[in-house]
Amino acid sequence: MSMFCYQCQETARGTGCTVRGVCGKTEEVAKLQDLLIYTLKGISEIVVKSNINISRFKELNYQVLNSLFMTITNANFDDISIERQIQKMLSLRNELRNKVSVKDLHDSAVFEVDKRKDMLEKASHIGVLSTENEDIRSLCEMIIYGLKGMAAYAEHALNIGKENLEIYAFIYEALAATLDDTLSVDDLVALTMKTGEYGVKAMALLDEANTSKYGNPEITKVNIGVRDNPAILISGHDLTDLEQLLEQTKGTGVDVYTHSEMLPAHYYPAFKKYDHFIGNYGNAWWKQIEEFESFHGPVLFTTNCIVPPKSEEIRKRIFTTGSTGFPGCTHIVADANGKKDFSEIIALAKTLPAPDEIEKGSIIGGFAHNQVIALADKIADAVKSGAIKKFFVMAGCDGRMKSREYYTEFAKKLPEDTVILTAGCAKYRYNKLNLGDIDGIPRVLDAGQCNDSYSLVMIALKLKEVFELDDINKLPIAFNIAWYEQKAVIVLLALLSLGVKNIHLGPTLPGFLSANVAKVIVEKFGISGIKTVDEDIELFMAK
Repeated sequence: MSMFCYQCQETARGTGCTVRGVCGKTEEVAKLQDLLIYTLKGISEIVVKSNINISRFKELNYQVLNSLFMTITNANFDDISIERQIQKMLSLRNELRNKVSVKDLHDSAVFEVDKRKDMLEKASHIGVLSTENEDIRSLCEMIIYGLKGMAAYAEHALNIGKENLEIYAFIYEALAATLDDTLSVDDLVALTMKTGEYGVKAMALLDEANTSKYGNPEITKVNIGVRDNPAILISGHDLTDLEQLLEQTKGTGVDVYTHSEMLPAHYYPAFKKYDHFIGNYGNAWWKQIEEFESFHGPVLFTTNCIVPPKSEEIRKRIFTTGSTGFPGCTHIVADANGKKDFSEIIALAKTLPAPDEIEKGSIIGGFAHNQVIALADKIADAVKSGAIKKFFVMAGCDGRMKSREYYTEFAKKLPEDTVILTAGCAKYRYNKLNLGDIDGIPRVLDAGQCNDSYSLVMIALKLKEVFELDDINKLPIAFNIAWYEQKAVIVLLALLSLGVKNIHLGPTLPGFLSANVAKVIVEKFGISGIKTVDEDIELFMAK
Protein backbone atom coordinates (compact mmCIF):
# COMPACT_ATOMS: atom_id res chain seq x y z
CA MET A 1 0.00 0.00 0.00
CA SER A 2 1.45 3.39 -1.00
CA MET A 3 0.98 6.49 1.14
CA PHE A 4 -2.48 7.83 1.81
CA CYS A 5 -3.06 11.12 3.62
CA TYR A 6 -6.11 13.37 3.66
CA GLN A 7 -5.63 15.28 6.90
CA CYS A 8 -5.32 18.79 5.39
CA GLN A 9 -7.61 20.97 3.29
CA GLU A 10 -5.34 20.92 0.25
CA THR A 11 -5.25 17.13 -0.03
CA ALA A 12 -5.07 16.03 -3.67
CA ARG A 13 -8.42 16.19 -5.50
CA GLY A 14 -10.11 16.62 -2.13
CA THR A 15 -9.82 12.88 -1.55
CA GLY A 16 -6.23 12.08 -0.53
CA CYS A 17 -2.55 12.33 -1.44
CA THR A 18 -1.27 8.96 -2.69
CA VAL A 19 2.14 9.64 -4.27
CA ARG A 20 3.50 12.72 -2.56
CA GLY A 21 1.83 15.12 -0.18
CA VAL A 22 0.64 18.45 -1.55
CA CYS A 23 2.44 19.80 1.52
CA GLY A 24 5.69 18.33 0.15
CA LYS A 25 6.12 15.30 2.37
CA THR A 26 7.41 12.16 0.71
CA GLU A 27 5.76 8.75 0.76
CA GLU A 28 8.46 7.60 3.19
CA VAL A 29 7.80 10.44 5.62
CA ALA A 30 4.05 9.84 5.40
CA LYS A 31 4.46 6.17 6.22
CA LEU A 32 6.78 6.87 9.13
CA GLN A 33 4.26 9.35 10.52
CA ASP A 34 1.55 6.69 10.22
CA LEU A 35 3.73 4.25 12.15
CA LEU A 36 4.42 6.83 14.84
CA ILE A 37 0.67 7.36 15.35
CA TYR A 38 0.15 3.59 15.39
CA THR A 39 2.77 3.28 18.13
CA LEU A 40 0.99 5.95 20.18
CA LYS A 41 -2.23 3.96 19.94
CA GLY A 42 -0.49 0.92 21.42
CA ILE A 43 0.98 2.98 24.24
CA SER A 44 -2.45 4.42 24.94
CA GLU A 45 -4.04 0.97 25.13
CA ILE A 46 -1.47 -0.07 27.74
CA VAL A 47 -2.09 3.11 29.74
CA VAL A 48 -5.89 2.71 29.64
CA LYS A 49 -6.03 -1.02 30.33
CA SER A 50 -3.52 -0.87 33.18
CA ASN A 51 -5.19 2.21 34.70
CA ILE A 52 -1.78 3.64 35.62
CA ASN A 53 -1.22 6.94 37.37
CA ILE A 54 0.01 9.00 34.43
CA SER A 55 1.45 11.66 36.74
CA ARG A 56 4.27 9.17 37.38
CA PHE A 57 5.17 9.02 33.68
CA LYS A 58 6.03 12.60 32.79
CA GLU A 59 8.50 11.78 30.03
CA LEU A 60 5.95 9.52 28.36
CA ASN A 61 3.26 12.21 28.52
CA TYR A 62 5.56 14.82 27.03
CA GLN A 63 6.79 12.56 24.24
CA VAL A 64 3.23 11.62 23.28
CA LEU A 65 2.46 15.33 22.83
CA ASN A 66 5.65 15.82 20.84
CA SER A 67 4.92 12.80 18.64
CA LEU A 68 1.41 13.99 17.80
CA PHE A 69 2.73 17.48 17.05
CA MET A 70 5.40 16.09 14.72
CA THR A 71 2.72 14.66 12.44
CA ILE A 72 0.75 17.88 11.97
CA THR A 73 0.75 19.16 8.40
CA ASN A 74 3.88 21.13 7.49
CA ALA A 75 5.58 20.52 10.85
CA ASN A 76 8.20 17.84 10.25
CA PHE A 77 9.53 16.56 6.93
CA ASP A 78 12.67 14.98 8.39
CA ASP A 79 12.48 11.21 7.99
CA ILE A 80 15.48 10.65 10.25
CA SER A 81 13.97 12.56 13.18
CA ILE A 82 10.64 10.75 12.79
CA GLU A 83 12.41 7.38 12.68
CA ARG A 84 14.26 8.28 15.88
CA GLN A 85 10.99 9.31 17.50
CA ILE A 86 9.43 5.95 16.62
CA GLN A 87 12.36 4.17 18.25
CA LYS A 88 12.08 6.40 21.31
CA MET A 89 8.36 5.71 21.65
CA LEU A 90 8.84 1.96 21.19
CA SER A 91 11.42 2.04 23.97
CA LEU A 92 9.07 3.97 26.25
CA ARG A 93 6.23 1.62 25.32
CA ASN A 94 8.23 -1.49 26.19
CA GLU A 95 9.45 0.05 29.42
CA LEU A 96 5.85 0.82 30.36
CA ARG A 97 4.63 -2.64 29.38
CA ASN A 98 7.28 -4.24 31.59
CA LYS A 99 6.01 -2.26 34.60
CA VAL A 100 2.38 -3.32 34.33
CA SER A 101 0.46 -6.53 33.80
CA VAL A 102 -1.87 -6.33 30.82
CA LYS A 103 -3.13 -9.16 28.63
CA ASP A 104 -4.72 -9.32 25.18
CA LEU A 105 -2.97 -6.28 23.81
CA HIS A 106 -3.43 -4.98 20.28
CA ASP A 107 -0.62 -5.46 17.77
CA SER A 108 0.28 -1.76 18.08
CA ALA A 109 1.26 -2.41 21.71
CA VAL A 110 3.57 -5.35 20.99
CA PHE A 111 5.04 -5.12 17.47
CA GLU A 112 8.78 -4.65 17.07
CA VAL A 113 10.82 -3.03 14.28
CA ASP A 114 14.41 -1.88 14.38
CA LYS A 115 15.33 -0.99 10.80
CA ARG A 116 13.93 1.59 8.36
CA LYS A 117 13.00 -1.15 5.90
CA ASP A 118 10.97 -2.97 8.57
CA MET A 119 9.30 0.26 9.62
CA LEU A 120 8.16 1.04 6.08
CA GLU A 121 6.93 -2.51 5.56
CA LYS A 122 4.93 -2.36 8.80
CA ALA A 123 3.57 1.09 7.90
CA SER A 124 2.25 -0.27 4.60
CA HIS A 125 -0.30 -2.34 6.51
CA ILE A 126 -1.45 0.00 9.29
CA GLY A 127 -2.17 3.32 7.55
CA VAL A 128 -5.44 5.22 7.27
CA LEU A 129 -7.00 2.86 4.71
CA SER A 130 -6.42 -0.20 6.89
CA THR A 131 -9.75 0.63 8.51
CA GLU A 132 -12.20 -0.76 5.96
CA ASN A 133 -15.47 0.78 7.15
CA GLU A 134 -15.48 4.26 5.64
CA ASP A 135 -17.63 5.85 8.35
CA ILE A 136 -15.62 4.36 11.22
CA ARG A 137 -12.42 5.43 9.46
CA SER A 138 -13.76 8.95 8.97
CA LEU A 139 -14.68 9.40 12.64
CA CYS A 140 -11.47 7.82 13.95
CA GLU A 141 -9.35 10.06 11.75
CA MET A 142 -11.32 13.16 12.76
CA ILE A 143 -10.68 12.29 16.41
CA ILE A 144 -6.97 11.72 15.74
CA TYR A 145 -6.66 15.01 13.86
CA GLY A 146 -8.38 16.77 16.73
CA LEU A 147 -5.91 15.17 19.14
CA LYS A 148 -3.02 16.43 17.02
CA GLY A 149 -4.29 19.99 17.31
CA MET A 150 -4.96 19.53 21.02
CA ALA A 151 -1.44 18.20 21.57
CA ALA A 152 0.05 21.23 19.82
CA TYR A 153 -1.75 23.61 22.19
CA ALA A 154 -0.95 21.47 25.23
CA GLU A 155 2.74 21.40 24.29
CA HIS A 156 2.87 25.20 23.98
CA ALA A 157 1.32 25.48 27.44
CA LEU A 158 3.75 22.91 28.80
CA ASN A 159 6.68 24.93 27.49
CA ILE A 160 5.49 27.78 29.72
CA GLY A 161 5.09 25.44 32.69
CA LYS A 162 1.34 24.81 32.58
CA GLU A 163 -0.21 21.38 32.17
CA ASN A 164 -3.45 19.54 32.83
CA LEU A 165 -3.28 15.80 33.50
CA GLU A 166 -6.91 15.45 32.46
CA ILE A 167 -5.91 16.42 28.92
CA TYR A 168 -3.18 13.76 28.84
CA ALA A 169 -5.60 11.17 30.19
CA PHE A 170 -8.14 11.99 27.51
CA ILE A 171 -5.53 11.77 24.75
CA TYR A 172 -4.68 8.24 25.91
CA GLU A 173 -8.38 7.37 26.19
CA ALA A 174 -9.22 8.61 22.70
CA LEU A 175 -6.18 7.06 20.98
CA ALA A 176 -6.93 3.71 22.60
CA ALA A 177 -10.57 3.96 21.54
CA THR A 178 -9.57 4.13 17.88
CA LEU A 179 -8.34 0.52 18.27
CA ASP A 180 -11.68 -0.71 19.64
CA ASP A 181 -13.58 -2.52 16.88
CA THR A 182 -16.69 -2.78 19.05
CA LEU A 183 -17.38 0.97 19.01
CA SER A 184 -20.31 2.03 16.84
CA VAL A 185 -20.67 5.16 14.75
CA ASP A 186 -22.77 6.69 17.55
CA ASP A 187 -20.03 5.88 20.08
CA LEU A 188 -17.43 7.57 17.91
CA VAL A 189 -19.63 10.61 17.29
CA ALA A 190 -19.89 11.00 21.08
CA LEU A 191 -16.10 10.65 21.39
CA THR A 192 -15.66 13.27 18.67
CA MET A 193 -17.73 15.73 20.69
CA LYS A 194 -15.76 14.84 23.81
CA THR A 195 -12.60 15.62 21.85
CA GLY A 196 -14.03 19.09 21.27
CA GLU A 197 -14.70 19.51 25.00
CA TYR A 198 -11.08 18.74 25.78
CA GLY A 199 -10.03 21.02 22.97
CA VAL A 200 -11.68 23.86 24.90
CA LYS A 201 -9.71 22.82 27.99
CA ALA A 202 -6.45 22.81 26.02
CA MET A 203 -7.05 26.26 24.55
CA ALA A 204 -8.04 27.62 27.95
CA LEU A 205 -4.86 26.16 29.42
CA LEU A 206 -2.70 27.80 26.77
CA ASP A 207 -4.51 31.11 27.19
CA GLU A 208 -3.80 30.94 30.92
CA ALA A 209 -0.16 30.05 30.27
CA ASN A 210 0.42 32.86 27.77
CA THR A 211 -1.36 35.58 29.72
CA SER A 212 0.06 34.61 33.12
CA LYS A 213 3.61 34.89 31.78
CA TYR A 214 3.40 37.57 29.10
CA GLY A 215 0.35 39.61 30.16
CA ASN A 216 -3.01 40.10 28.48
CA PRO A 217 -2.77 41.15 24.82
CA GLU A 218 -3.29 44.86 24.26
CA ILE A 219 -4.48 46.85 21.26
CA THR A 220 -1.24 47.34 19.35
CA LYS A 221 -0.02 48.86 16.09
CA VAL A 222 2.52 46.51 14.53
CA ASN A 223 5.12 47.85 12.11
CA ILE A 224 5.29 46.02 8.77
CA GLY A 225 8.32 47.91 7.46
CA VAL A 226 12.01 47.19 8.15
CA ARG A 227 15.20 48.72 9.56
CA ASP A 228 18.65 48.62 8.01
CA ASN A 229 20.07 46.02 10.40
CA PRO A 230 20.81 42.33 10.02
CA ALA A 231 17.82 40.36 11.25
CA ILE A 232 16.27 37.05 12.23
CA LEU A 233 12.75 36.01 11.21
CA ILE A 234 10.84 33.82 13.66
CA SER A 235 7.90 31.76 12.44
CA GLY A 236 5.50 29.27 13.99
CA HIS A 237 3.59 29.70 17.24
CA ASP A 238 5.80 29.16 20.31
CA LEU A 239 6.25 32.24 22.51
CA THR A 240 8.91 30.71 24.76
CA ASP A 241 11.22 30.30 21.76
CA LEU A 242 10.63 33.95 20.88
CA GLU A 243 11.39 35.05 24.42
CA GLN A 244 14.69 33.16 24.45
CA LEU A 245 15.64 34.52 21.03
CA LEU A 246 14.91 38.09 22.09
CA GLU A 247 16.98 37.69 25.25
CA GLN A 248 19.92 36.25 23.35
CA THR A 249 19.84 38.92 20.63
CA LYS A 250 19.83 41.88 23.05
CA GLY A 251 22.75 44.18 22.34
CA THR A 252 23.97 42.18 19.35
CA GLY A 253 22.83 44.61 16.66
CA VAL A 254 20.53 41.93 15.24
CA ASP A 255 16.84 42.74 14.88
CA VAL A 256 14.00 40.23 15.24
CA TYR A 257 10.84 40.12 13.11
CA THR A 258 7.81 37.87 13.35
CA HIS A 259 6.37 35.92 10.46
CA SER A 260 2.85 34.59 9.88
CA GLU A 261 1.32 33.18 13.12
CA MET A 262 3.98 34.80 15.31
CA LEU A 263 2.51 38.23 14.52
CA PRO A 264 0.30 38.24 17.67
CA ALA A 265 3.41 38.11 19.88
CA HIS A 266 3.57 41.88 19.41
CA TYR A 267 0.31 42.23 21.34
CA TYR A 268 1.75 40.88 24.61
CA PRO A 269 3.10 43.52 27.03
CA ALA A 270 6.14 41.42 28.01
CA PHE A 271 7.65 41.63 24.52
CA LYS A 272 7.30 45.39 24.15
CA LYS A 273 10.41 46.04 26.23
CA TYR A 274 12.68 44.74 23.47
CA ASP A 275 13.62 47.65 21.23
CA HIS A 276 15.09 45.29 18.64
CA PHE A 277 11.75 43.49 18.25
CA ILE A 278 10.88 45.47 15.15
CA GLY A 279 7.66 44.22 13.59
CA ASN A 280 6.10 41.63 11.31
CA TYR A 281 7.57 40.66 7.95
CA GLY A 282 5.38 39.26 5.22
CA ASN A 283 2.12 37.42 5.22
CA ALA A 284 0.67 33.95 5.76
CA TRP A 285 2.85 30.84 5.81
CA TRP A 286 2.43 29.85 2.17
CA LYS A 287 4.07 33.05 0.87
CA GLN A 288 7.36 32.19 2.57
CA ILE A 289 8.92 30.92 -0.67
CA GLU A 290 9.30 34.46 -1.99
CA GLU A 291 9.40 36.30 1.34
CA PHE A 292 12.28 34.29 2.81
CA GLU A 293 14.29 35.18 -0.28
CA SER A 294 13.81 38.93 0.22
CA PHE A 295 14.31 38.72 3.98
CA HIS A 296 17.95 37.56 3.51
CA GLY A 297 18.50 36.62 7.16
CA PRO A 298 18.07 33.29 9.00
CA VAL A 299 14.61 31.94 9.78
CA LEU A 300 13.70 30.06 12.98
CA PHE A 301 10.74 27.69 12.78
CA THR A 302 9.31 27.07 16.23
CA THR A 303 6.39 24.98 14.90
CA ASN A 304 4.58 24.41 11.61
CA CYS A 305 4.11 25.72 8.90
CA ILE A 306 7.19 24.89 6.81
CA VAL A 307 7.06 24.98 3.02
CA PRO A 308 9.90 22.96 1.47
CA PRO A 309 12.49 25.56 0.36
CA LYS A 310 13.31 25.71 -3.33
CA SER A 311 16.98 26.62 -3.03
CA GLU A 312 19.92 25.32 -1.03
CA GLU A 313 20.77 28.91 -0.06
CA ILE A 314 17.43 29.35 1.74
CA ARG A 315 17.62 25.86 3.24
CA LYS A 316 20.92 26.79 4.88
CA ARG A 317 19.24 29.79 6.49
CA ILE A 318 16.38 27.77 8.00
CA PHE A 319 16.66 26.49 11.57
CA THR A 320 14.10 24.25 13.26
CA THR A 321 13.35 23.46 16.87
CA GLY A 322 10.78 21.61 18.96
CA SER A 323 8.56 19.27 16.95
CA THR A 324 9.64 20.69 13.59
CA GLY A 325 12.22 19.38 11.19
CA PHE A 326 13.38 19.51 7.60
CA PRO A 327 16.22 17.57 5.94
CA GLY A 328 19.39 19.63 5.66
CA CYS A 329 18.25 22.30 8.12
CA THR A 330 19.95 22.77 11.49
CA HIS A 331 17.78 21.56 14.37
CA ILE A 332 18.19 23.21 17.79
CA VAL A 333 17.47 21.07 20.83
CA ALA A 334 16.67 22.37 24.31
CA ASP A 335 18.80 21.34 27.26
CA ALA A 336 17.41 19.64 30.35
CA ASN A 337 16.13 22.99 31.61
CA GLY A 338 14.35 23.89 28.40
CA LYS A 339 17.01 26.42 27.35
CA LYS A 340 18.02 26.72 23.71
CA ASP A 341 21.26 28.07 22.31
CA PHE A 342 20.53 30.36 19.37
CA SER A 343 24.12 31.60 18.99
CA GLU A 344 24.56 29.91 15.61
CA ILE A 345 21.51 31.73 14.22
CA ILE A 346 22.72 35.06 15.61
CA ALA A 347 26.22 34.57 14.19
CA LEU A 348 24.78 33.78 10.75
CA ALA A 349 22.49 36.81 10.85
CA LYS A 350 25.47 39.11 11.36
CA THR A 351 27.00 37.93 8.07
CA LEU A 352 23.87 38.54 5.97
CA PRO A 353 22.23 41.68 4.51
CA ALA A 354 19.31 43.48 6.13
CA PRO A 355 15.86 42.50 4.84
CA ASP A 356 14.40 44.14 1.76
CA GLU A 357 11.37 46.26 2.52
CA ILE A 358 8.32 44.67 0.86
CA GLU A 359 5.69 46.95 2.41
CA LYS A 360 5.29 49.92 4.75
CA GLY A 361 2.91 51.01 7.44
CA SER A 362 1.30 49.12 10.30
CA ILE A 363 -1.54 46.79 11.19
CA ILE A 364 -3.62 46.74 14.35
CA GLY A 365 -4.33 43.74 16.56
CA GLY A 366 -4.55 42.67 20.16
CA PHE A 367 -8.29 42.15 20.49
CA ALA A 368 -8.18 39.05 22.66
CA HIS A 369 -11.01 38.39 25.10
CA ASN A 370 -9.66 40.49 28.00
CA GLN A 371 -9.30 43.56 25.77
CA VAL A 372 -12.64 43.16 24.00
CA ILE A 373 -14.52 42.41 27.21
CA ALA A 374 -13.15 45.72 28.54
CA LEU A 375 -14.93 47.30 25.56
CA ALA A 376 -18.09 45.23 26.05
CA ASP A 377 -20.30 48.14 27.05
CA LYS A 378 -19.17 50.22 24.07
CA ILE A 379 -19.75 47.28 21.72
CA ALA A 380 -23.14 46.55 23.26
CA ASP A 381 -24.18 50.19 22.80
CA ALA A 382 -23.11 50.05 19.16
CA VAL A 383 -25.23 46.94 18.63
CA LYS A 384 -28.25 48.39 20.44
CA SER A 385 -28.03 51.62 18.45
CA GLY A 386 -27.81 49.72 15.19
CA ALA A 387 -24.30 50.97 14.40
CA ILE A 388 -23.14 47.35 14.42
CA LYS A 389 -25.61 44.99 12.82
CA LYS A 390 -23.61 41.79 12.84
CA PHE A 391 -20.29 40.17 13.80
CA PHE A 392 -18.58 37.71 11.49
CA VAL A 393 -16.15 35.19 12.95
CA MET A 394 -13.64 34.62 10.16
CA ALA A 395 -11.01 32.71 12.10
CA GLY A 396 -8.87 29.83 10.92
CA CYS A 397 -6.13 29.16 8.40
CA ASP A 398 -4.92 30.55 5.12
CA GLY A 399 -3.70 28.45 2.22
CA ARG A 400 -2.46 28.46 -1.35
CA MET A 401 -5.66 27.70 -3.24
CA LYS A 402 -6.97 30.45 -5.52
CA SER A 403 -10.41 29.75 -4.08
CA ARG A 404 -9.25 31.42 -0.85
CA GLU A 405 -9.54 34.79 -2.58
CA TYR A 406 -13.18 34.32 -1.59
CA TYR A 407 -12.31 35.49 1.95
CA THR A 408 -10.73 38.73 0.76
CA GLU A 409 -13.73 39.51 -1.42
CA PHE A 410 -16.11 38.51 1.39
CA ALA A 411 -14.42 40.98 3.77
CA LYS A 412 -14.49 43.74 1.15
CA LYS A 413 -18.17 43.25 0.36
CA LEU A 414 -19.47 42.98 3.91
CA PRO A 415 -21.81 45.86 4.81
CA GLU A 416 -20.08 48.71 6.63
CA ASP A 417 -22.19 48.07 9.75
CA THR A 418 -20.51 44.68 10.34
CA VAL A 419 -17.38 43.70 12.29
CA ILE A 420 -14.98 40.83 11.63
CA LEU A 421 -13.68 38.80 14.57
CA THR A 422 -10.59 36.84 13.55
CA ALA A 423 -7.75 34.64 14.82
CA GLY A 424 -5.22 32.54 12.95
CA CYS A 425 -3.43 33.19 9.69
CA ALA A 426 -6.75 33.45 7.81
CA LYS A 427 -6.58 37.14 8.77
CA TYR A 428 -3.88 37.81 6.20
CA ARG A 429 -6.60 37.69 3.56
CA TYR A 430 -8.07 40.96 4.88
CA ASN A 431 -6.11 42.43 7.81
CA LYS A 432 -4.30 44.91 5.58
CA LEU A 433 -7.45 46.18 3.89
CA ASN A 434 -8.66 49.64 4.82
CA LEU A 435 -12.07 48.62 6.18
CA GLY A 436 -12.38 51.52 8.62
CA ASP A 437 -14.10 51.48 12.01
CA ILE A 438 -17.49 51.84 13.65
CA ASP A 439 -17.60 54.50 16.38
CA GLY A 440 -13.89 53.92 16.99
CA ILE A 441 -14.19 50.12 16.94
CA PRO A 442 -12.03 48.70 14.11
CA ARG A 443 -13.98 46.55 11.68
CA VAL A 444 -11.32 43.83 11.92
CA LEU A 445 -10.67 42.65 15.49
CA ASP A 446 -7.68 40.31 15.53
CA ALA A 447 -7.60 38.11 18.65
CA GLY A 448 -4.29 36.43 17.77
CA GLN A 449 -3.13 32.97 16.76
CA CYS A 450 -5.33 30.02 15.79
CA ASN A 451 -5.42 28.86 19.41
CA ASP A 452 -6.81 32.28 20.32
CA SER A 453 -10.07 31.23 18.71
CA TYR A 454 -10.76 30.51 22.38
CA SER A 455 -10.83 34.28 22.83
CA LEU A 456 -13.55 34.57 20.22
CA VAL A 457 -15.64 32.06 22.16
CA MET A 458 -15.08 34.02 25.39
CA ILE A 459 -16.14 37.20 23.60
CA ALA A 460 -19.30 35.52 22.31
CA LEU A 461 -20.15 34.18 25.77
CA LYS A 462 -19.65 37.66 27.25
CA LEU A 463 -21.97 39.18 24.64
CA LYS A 464 -24.51 36.47 25.38
CA GLU A 465 -24.37 37.57 29.03
CA VAL A 466 -24.59 41.29 28.17
CA PHE A 467 -27.65 40.76 25.99
CA GLU A 468 -29.18 38.33 28.51
CA LEU A 469 -29.64 35.55 25.98
CA ASP A 470 -30.10 31.86 26.75
CA ASP A 471 -28.39 30.57 23.59
CA ILE A 472 -25.12 31.63 21.97
CA ASN A 473 -26.74 31.05 18.58
CA LYS A 474 -29.18 33.91 19.20
CA LEU A 475 -26.34 36.45 19.07
CA PRO A 476 -25.87 38.57 15.93
CA ILE A 477 -22.78 36.48 15.13
CA ALA A 478 -22.16 34.41 12.00
CA PHE A 479 -19.32 31.92 11.59
CA ASN A 480 -17.53 31.77 8.22
CA ILE A 481 -14.36 29.84 9.00
CA ALA A 482 -11.46 28.83 6.77
CA TRP A 483 -9.55 25.69 7.69
CA TYR A 484 -6.29 24.07 6.59
CA GLU A 485 -4.78 21.68 9.12
CA GLN A 486 -5.39 19.80 12.35
CA LYS A 487 -5.32 22.71 14.77
CA ALA A 488 -8.30 24.05 12.84
CA VAL A 489 -9.98 20.68 13.33
CA ILE A 490 -9.76 20.92 17.12
CA VAL A 491 -11.00 24.53 16.99
CA LEU A 492 -14.01 23.39 14.97
CA LEU A 493 -14.74 20.51 17.35
CA ALA A 494 -14.38 22.89 20.29
CA LEU A 495 -16.96 25.26 18.79
CA LEU A 496 -19.36 22.38 18.18
CA SER A 497 -18.94 21.12 21.74
CA LEU A 498 -19.90 24.60 22.99
CA GLY A 499 -23.13 24.42 21.03
CA VAL A 500 -22.23 26.74 18.16
CA LYS A 501 -24.31 25.88 15.11
CA ASN A 502 -24.59 26.83 11.44
CA ILE A 503 -20.87 27.24 10.86
CA HIS A 504 -19.85 27.76 7.24
CA LEU A 505 -16.57 25.96 6.54
CA GLY A 506 -14.35 26.47 3.52
CA PRO A 507 -12.93 26.72 1.04
CA THR A 508 -13.86 23.01 0.88
CA LEU A 509 -15.26 20.56 3.39
CA PRO A 510 -12.72 18.08 4.80
CA GLY A 511 -11.79 15.16 2.56
CA PHE A 512 -11.77 12.90 5.62
CA LEU A 513 -15.53 13.26 6.07
CA SER A 514 -17.38 10.28 4.61
CA ALA A 515 -20.75 11.00 3.04
CA ASN A 516 -22.61 9.55 6.03
CA VAL A 517 -20.51 11.35 8.65
CA ALA A 518 -20.86 14.62 6.73
CA LYS A 519 -24.63 14.11 6.69
CA VAL A 520 -24.71 13.60 10.48
CA ILE A 521 -22.67 16.75 11.09
CA VAL A 522 -24.80 18.81 8.72
CA GLU A 523 -28.07 17.59 10.26
CA LYS A 524 -26.94 17.89 13.88
CA PHE A 525 -24.89 21.11 13.73
CA GLY A 526 -25.93 22.84 10.52
CA ILE A 527 -22.40 22.92 9.12
CA SER A 528 -22.25 23.84 5.46
CA GLY A 529 -19.73 24.79 2.82
CA ILE A 530 -19.36 28.14 1.12
CA LYS A 531 -20.96 29.31 -2.14
CA THR A 532 -20.31 32.64 -3.86
CA VAL A 533 -19.49 35.75 -1.85
CA ASP A 534 -22.73 37.48 -2.82
CA GLU A 535 -24.88 34.44 -2.07
CA ASP A 536 -23.29 33.89 1.33
CA ILE A 537 -23.49 37.53 2.42
CA GLU A 538 -27.15 37.64 1.44
CA LEU A 539 -27.78 34.45 3.42
CA PHE A 540 -25.87 35.64 6.51
CA MET A 541 -27.45 39.09 6.59
CA ALA A 542 -30.95 37.65 6.24
CA LYS A 543 -30.61 35.61 9.44
